[in-house]
Amino acid sequence: MASYCLTVTRLRLVLGTGTRRIHVSTAFSAKAKVAMSRFEPGSSINYEKMHENINIVRRRLSRPLTLSEKIVYGHLDDPAGQEIDRGRTYLRLRPDRVAMQDATAQMAMLQFISSGLPTVAVPSTIHCDHLIEAQIGGVQDLQRAKDINEEVYNFLATAAAKYGVGFWKPGSGIIHQIILENYAYPGVMLIGTDSHTPNGGGLGSICIGVGGADAVDVMAGIPWELKCPKVIGVKLTGTLSGWTSPKDVILKVAGILTVKGGTGAIVEYHGPGVDSISCTGMATICNMGAEIGATTSIFPYNHRMKTYMEKTGRGEIATVADLFKDDLVPDKGCEYDQVIEINLSELKPHINGPFTPDLAHPVSDIGAIAKKSGWPLEVKVGLIGSCTNSSYEDMGRAASLAKQALDKGLKCKAQFTVTPGSEQIRATIERDGYAKILSDVGGIVLANACGPCIGQWDRKDVKKGEKNTIVTSFNRNFTARNDANPATHAFVTSPEIVTALAIAGTLDFDPETDYLTTPSGEKFKLEPPTGDELPSRDFDPGQDTYQHPPAEGGSVKVNVSPSSNRLQLLEPFDKWHGKDLENMRVLIKVKGKCTTDHISAAGPWLKFRGHLDNISNNLLIGAVNIENDAVNKIKNQLTGEYGGVPDVARYYKANGESWVVVGDENYGEGSSREHAALEPRHLGGRAIIVKSFARIHETNLKKQGLLPLTFADPKDYDKIRPDDKISITGLKSFAPGKPVTAVIKHSDGNQDSISLNHTFNETQIEWFQAGSALNRMKELQ
Repeated sequence: MASYCLTVTRLRLVLGTGTRRIHVSTAFSAKAKVAMSRFEPGSSINYEKMHENINIVRRRLSRPLTLSEKIVYGHLDDPAGQEIDRGRTYLRLRPDRVAMQDATAQMAMLQFISSGLPTVAVPSTIHCDHLIEAQIGGVQDLQRAKDINEEVYNFLATAAAKYGVGFWKPGSGIIHQIILENYAYPGVMLIGTDSHTPNGGGLGSICIGVGGADAVDVMAGIPWELKCPKVIGVKLTGTLSGWTSPKDVILKVAGILTVKGGTGAIVEYHGPGVDSISCTGMATICNMGAEIGATTSIFPYNHRMKTYMEKTGRGEIATVADLFKDDLVPDKGCEYDQVIEINLSELKPHINGPFTPDLAHPVSDIGAIAKKSGWPLEVKVGLIGSCTNSSYEDMGRAASLAKQALDKGLKCKAQFTVTPGSEQIRATIERDGYAKILSDVGGIVLANACGPCIGQWDRKDVKKGEKNTIVTSFNRNFTARNDANPATHAFVTSPEIVTALAIAGTLDFDPETDYLTTPSGEKFKLEPPTGDELPSRDFDPGQDTYQHPPAEGGSVKVNVSPSSNRLQLLEPFDKWHGKDLENMRVLIKVKGKCTTDHISAAGPWLKFRGHLDNISNNLLIGAVNIENDAVNKIKNQLTGEYGGVPDVARYYKANGESWVVVGDENYGEGSSREHAALEPRHLGGRAIIVKSFARIHETNLKKQGLLPLTFADPKDYDKIRPDDKISITGLKSFAPGKPVTAVIKHSDGNQDSISLNHTFNETQIEWFQAGSALNRMKELQ
């Protein structure tokens, strides 16, 4: 028997049986010691345990396994007894790690504090990336963020130290890039409180976005529940070349599957075309898999991943991964629930949008489509970087185009911004000259943070309501997402295409066929972009921005001022009263797309992410009211007056009136932000009734004691009127797989009864009955 376990102190390679053991490579290289110093107490990389679990499950199922099944089932709490049925049963899992970004970490840590536990049970980290607003440039913006958010950063730093959590300070970089550089590795299972956590799939990891309450479960050492995912296979053939980039793969897949086509499934890439994609390119593809609703996305372990780990100080992990490679690739003959085939040699550059990330267009067609649709052709701003596309390779390929333009005497016609994904990327592209080239062509290098991608952008060049076009290498382009302007037409594409369009200044420029004109009148065509996959001189780590948790943190004091408007300790939600929910008001009947941005806006509201009552003032302020097609204007049925959604919700709560929200398809699409579930619960909501849910949001609602319910017949959505009262009956016999009934009482005296489905299992019903998952956790202590 062989045992392979990599720990924070050493790599132990144990060979042999019985008492015969040979220890190999007990000392790390200097580079590996730096990398491993960022692993928190208790970190371990144990391929042997996963291998044993996989073999148990394979014998039980008697069939070949997909890669994602191997890693997911390899982390089962009870591999011998767990019922496994893709798309139906709930799995109890033991993830290896937890990662939280600063906007979601506030609520996650407040919930963990409420649990009363002394320290986290699994290695966990906090990453300060969301609260830095893009305004002037990296240095100034970072300092301003430190000043404005001092109270929050201090809370997160001290809470991390007290409870054994690693803390990445402001300026470190974006959570997903930091994970890729430090914590992801083939076979790891990591959950993160951000919807783009699947970025780590580029390193063969199962990385899943969750709400803060899920993170608290894992940090508390409780098995984490996930509905057994289906598996969508994407077979890649051919080779990427020319203007086509990894981003085009996911832009194409998004166009095929749409924003809900991946719901309940893991997207698993495979086939001979995989080897033509860099490790960071694979991460780009997995990152944006969040836009199709997928649980996560993953690539099989290959030499591109091994090289990346070696370059980032984790060659020893790659050595052990090589020994377990059969567990890190799909079995031959494994079956997928759906298969998509893409020939990379035939794939063309794509640009998706506006207003939704699945509206896919070849770059060659976008000009004509824009003219026909009345979209503004002038590109006002081009933005590259973000967690999706800020690798060394991305920056190098963009810089190669910028250099061509500079050599011909051209600069960007559009404004141009550059967001490095991490301090390591920033330092390395500065050392290697990429940053200067991008700056010389007209670019402004922003802080190592999320910035405009999540709405942290103090944009000045257009007024709110002014119709305009921007192109980004980001992942998400919902209405008003980037700049709070609903008239901004945002398009998502690769960094290379963004750079070309920023230079040309117009959306109808196809760099494969169209010419630019130099100041002297010369016509020239941009050559296809080029760039090294990884730096030849290794990465420059830049400034050390990591705070390791102390060995003993119990004496650390965590302050939350009662008068703070940024932080607020949590009060437990009320338990279910044991009866049916009678005569609830319809707070709002939402028309059309309703993402988590509509339910709990980001941008300037991020500063209240640690204060539940204050941030609840943004509840559903972006949702469209079907009654009047207005935003944040609903009728208060008690007064007859119209007001903002949160104001009416507060009025109902103060007058003892419970309420429901009625919504459309894929309700809660987008971010993992659990505030979109906490806020309706805090303001008196009891149920959310829709045609269908996005996965993370549905789970978040359950965690907070709400009832996420779906119409058994989607046409029943039309039966509900804004002035109805709704009763949910059958709750005394609430059980898995058993629908409940909604009695709709109309103001004219008539009523309808409709059937509502749910996906609650027995454990989740206990959350509802206890008032929340956190309440239930306390009951079990």
